[in-house]
Amino acid sequence: MAEEHPLVVAGDDVLLDEILRVAAAAGCEVERAPDLDAARGRWSRAPLVVLDEEAARAPNRLLRRNKVLLVCKGAPTPVTWERAFNTGSEKVLSLPDEESELIGAFADVVDGPARDDGVVIGVIGGRGGAGASVLAAAVAFRAERSGGGGLLVDCDPLGGGIDVLLAAERDRGPRWPELDLGGRVSMTALGEALPRKQCPSGSLSFVSYGREGRGPGPDAIEAVLSSGRRAGRTVVCDLSRCFGAETSAVVGLADLIVVVIPAEVRACAAAKQVLARLQPQATRIGVAVRGPSPAGLAPQEIADAVGVPLIASMGRERSLSMALDRGEFVLKHRGQLATAAADVLAAARGNLAGALR
Repeated sequence: MAEEHPLVVAGDDVLLDEILRVAAAAGCEVERAPDLDAARGRWSRAPLVVLDEEAARAPNRLLRRNKVLLVCKGAPTPVTWERAFNTGSEKVLSLPDEESELIGAFADVVDGPARDDGVVIGVIGGRGGAGASVLAAAVAFRAERSGGGGLLVDCDPLGGGIDVLLAAERDRGPRWPELDLGGRVSMTALGEALPRKQCPSGSLSFVSYGREGRGPGPDAIEAVLSSGRRAGRTVVCDLSRCFGAETSAVVGLADLIVVVIPAEVRACAAAKQVLARLQPQATRIGVAVRGPSPAGLAPQEIADAVGVPLIASMGRERSLSMALDRGEFVLKHRGQLATAAADVLAAARGNLAGALR
């Protein structure tokens, strides 16, 4: 059976162009009809019907149905509401003010029903050079490998670009400066546009800073994170310790924030400063401790020192730094980094929820 697309019934060419532009922004293909009579054959089958006021002027002889939207230019008038009632429209949307809601309606058709298994994870260093970016990438790769899909999001404007860590800086696809996002965005459309890093189990979508150009605003970050979570993705964000708008946007939405702390006394002191900024906003926080410790401190001792639950620990993988400098990001299946990434995923997905309360 052929896939059914939303039906746009519009008699005003200017408003039709606006509706089609919004649908394209959501990555949604539509069918068109100039009036209600021409829409008869597709009226009941379309997953969504969008009418303009010109089309709604005619008497409606079609059966009442759900998911009908009436779009108008500017503020709705009493006549607009009368036409909405006569056509059985469940909502009136005014353009351009409510464009984001119309994008959301089209995106709902593209992405399907919202899933409840998507999570957002933020990873931040307790001090500079803690290895947060590497752990964030490892968690995203592990999520992709374990099913459901991963999405790696660069939220550190001073990190040089997560694509460099992935050795994907020459890969085609938009970076933050090329993404014009606001409000809802379709994960299906976004996933098709973003660059992907190949891995043994498939490929990982990522959003990276570019070498130049502006970064994302909080609205753009929220759009990507919410879209990924709604689609059932594990969205992993590499966070900046500068605590700008990027970090704050993620912290307010994340299901789990992971603070990466080297097993050093001075790193504990630095991490406490980071935690003091995170705790008023974050819902759940855990630490991942990176050894070895020069003083022989155990991972649990580090976690106790900063007063946050331990969710993962990892030692040094001797070949990792050299591999990264060669432009190779290879996650060993049974390596300590892979194990730590699996522990972070388990915590984010609720398997260690009791330990984080």
